[in-house]
Amino acid sequence: MFPTQSSKVHNTWSMPIFIWLKRYSRQDFNGDLFAGIITAILLVPQGIAYAMLAGLPAQVGLYASILPPAIYAFLGTSRTLSVGPVSIAAIMIASVLSAPEINALGSPVENAVILAAEGGGILLLMAVLRMGGLVNFISHPVLTGFTSGAAILIVCSQIPHLLGLSKLPCDFNISCYSVYLSHTNEYTVALGGASLALLLFFGKPLSVFLTMLKVRKTWIIGIGKCAPLIAVVITTYLVAFYHLAEQNSVAIVGQIQAGFPSLSFAFIDNAVQWKALLPSAFFIAMIAYVESVAIAKVTANLRNQKIDPNQELVALGAANIVTAFSGGMSVAGGFSRTMVNFSAGARTQMATLIAVVLLSVAVMFFTDQFTHIPKATLAAVILVAIIPLIKLRDIVKTWKYDRGDGFAELITLLGVLVMGIEEGIAFGVAITILSFLRRTSRPHIALVGQIAGTEHFRNVKRYQVETWNNLLLIRIDENISFANVSYIVDFIEQQASNTRALKHVVLIFSSVSHIDTTACEALEHFVHSLAGRSIVLNLAEVKGPVMDKLKQTDFLNHLSPGKVFFQTIDAVETLRASS
Repeated sequence: MFPTQSSKVHNTWSMPIFIWLKRYSRQDFNGDLFAGIITAILLVPQGIAYAMLAGLPAQVGLYASILPPAIYAFLGTSRTLSVGPVSIAAIMIASVLSAPEINALGSPVENAVILAAEGGGILLLMAVLRMGGLVNFISHPVLTGFTSGAAILIVCSQIPHLLGLSKLPCDFNISCYSVYLSHTNEYTVALGGASLALLLFFGKPLSVFLTMLKVRKTWIIGIGKCAPLIAVVITTYLVAFYHLAEQNSVAIVGQIQAGFPSLSFAFIDNAVQWKALLPSAFFIAMIAYVESVAIAKVTANLRNQKIDPNQELVALGAANIVTAFSGGMSVAGGFSRTMVNFSAGARTQMATLIAVVLLSVAVMFFTDQFTHIPKATLAAVILVAIIPLIKLRDIVKTWKYDRGDGFAELITLLGVLVMGIEEGIAFGVAITILSFLRRTSRPHIALVGQIAGTEHFRNVKRYQVETWNNLLLIRIDENISFANVSYIVDFIEQQASNTRALKHVVLIFSSVSHIDTTACEALEHFVHSLAGRSIVLNLAEVKGPVMDKLKQTDFLNHLSPGKVFFQTIDAVETLRASS
């Protein structure tokens, strides 16, 4: 029997799973069952592939696909987010683990586990401090530039696997490449090429063909997403049947440890490793959180559902703590898995729990069948998932809209490619903040006039308006702070010097929500500077919170004989006739 739909939702539960369980129906289960099967099919090749991408044993990726998603299912607020190993986190882990100073501290698996534990701890601490908004400092252009740069690095890292070559040793030595490429393994190339062809065919071409045959959309999605598993099964069979690993040196995954992960606390002892890995763990955790919440919001908006960013910190933090204790790598919400889960009809996180059960069965009883999976096939799976993340056209599009954001996106991409992943992100964030400060320090200020026959006031450069020689109306479209008050004063000074008959200046504060202490003092001095030239400063349309602040200072006393007008039209009617 299945619970029927309930009209009440109890928001007092400590875990979001109990909210949707109260309303769970048979129809929900039908959607979740199909989505769970499809997601489980995707989890096996992706878990192994992303572990390989991070430079870790295959079981590390599989372990990260069992307990962490289950924990998120209980604590997460997204109904369809699929948590597990993701490509971006994997390449960041690989970057950290490849550093000689980190390699010398311990085994790659132990370092990866510590990264996950620290990342989880950071996210939980942020949840306690309610710091979900902190990640807003990573702007969309920076995140896009980072994603594109990381995706390019991933593509480059997988090309040797497709060609059956060792790690690229050439760097900028051009003559080295001809010798390097001469060692290409034709059997590996054939397997990788066939896998790529199969994966691409199961994308749009097969979808179009099945749509013409009027196959149901959910079945088209299910069939299309079976491509990675089909590619893995076929190529693994070929490698095992023809002994390609032993006779033709085709690289394979090798023996995978069977059974469930055993919980371990051994990694907690090494304080040196924890200290050395902490900065990297912070960056991985931030990117994991931003990526996960962004994906969760996309699917939630499609169904008019809500995401609680702070609860997501709790859920992702707990998932990463659990993956550490179970010997897995860092986890986050995966875009491709989530969209597959959503499109396949997932209604709740029950789909995730179903996928976890199926994956657990595979890990318990079928790991021997994973031994002969060719690395070239996994590289093909990674490439097909990653290439759409390279969005070089977005840089041009962003540049056309905002040069500061476009520059930040380009610098982040180049920084990731040239300096490294963490340095590239940090540099991109710094550029974004500097660009923001530059814009704030040079706010938009408009000289305005009255549209004839109305009480509306508009920019003199954009509209046909009426102005007066003795009255200057200036609208400031930004909060006034220490960073921009000098620019504002200079602008007003320049405009005032252009009009000899000027008697009154009215500052329109309709867009000003805050004036800091430095700016307030600067404006006080400016009032006296204008008074020395027989010009009176006035204010109009001052917001309540700003007025409350000004009343706590001596500014209004210094403003006299200037006035504070409720509306700009009141200032004009009072002052335009003054001589």
